[in-house]
Amino acid sequence: MITVRPGGERGHTRTSWLDSHHTFSFNEYHDPDHMGFRSLRVINEDFVAPGAGFGRHGHRDMEILSYVLEGGLEHQDSSGGGGVIRPGEIQFMRAGTGVTHSEKNASKSEPVHFLQIWIVPDRRALAPTYGQKTFDREAARKGFVRLASRDGQDGSLQIQQDATVLVTILGPGERRTYELGPGRHAWVQVAQGSVTVNGRPLQSGDGAAVSDESRVELEGRTEAEVLVFDLA
Repeated sequence: MITVRPGGERGHTRTSWLDSHHTFSFNEYHDPDHMGFRSLRVINEDFVAPGAGFGRHGHRDMEILSYVLEGGLEHQDSSGGGGVIRPGEIQFMRAGTGVTHSEKNASKSEPVHFLQIWIVPDRRALAPTYGQKTFDREAARKGFVRLASRDGQDGSLQIQQDATVLVTILGPGERRTYELGPGRHAWVQVAQGSVTVNGRPLQSGDGAAVSDESRVELEGRTEAEVLVFDLA
């Protein structure tokens, strides 16, 4: 079964410095029909104006990933983590027992475009931690690259949940197949471009919940960058 979440139906927050689209309920956008999928709780697509950003604020008991599509995102947090991430990198913050952090556009002249992803951990009150890694974009043009997983497989960031986050980049007409284990589910998020997912057309900003299927089959309609979440 494939259930499409059209990007145009997402929640939307617009301020003088932020343009944010919410796949699931978030902050002042409340949608009881879209509270998350399995352990995946938040996917926000954020565009932040030059020199602006999110001031210091707190979180608890959440695995938070940031995935930059354009520009640079500067992170600082109370666990001592910090740095600038750019396309080709993935950043992780475990909020655990409590952490404060800030995120801002690292540029004074160019916007930053990124996905903010929250996954609910299967254990509470963990020690906060921070991680950042570069992934191989050329490998992603040939298959699926793990960005995060429970066991840190293939050098991916280690998260406290039975979930794996992968990325693939496809050209027009290129195909990828991701096999799902018994009882597994997937969320597919089109970060850029357009694809078909098990024959269903999706474009940038669209997502799809996949359940009771043995595989996720992708085909590029244009150059596309796609995140796949393999979930219990």
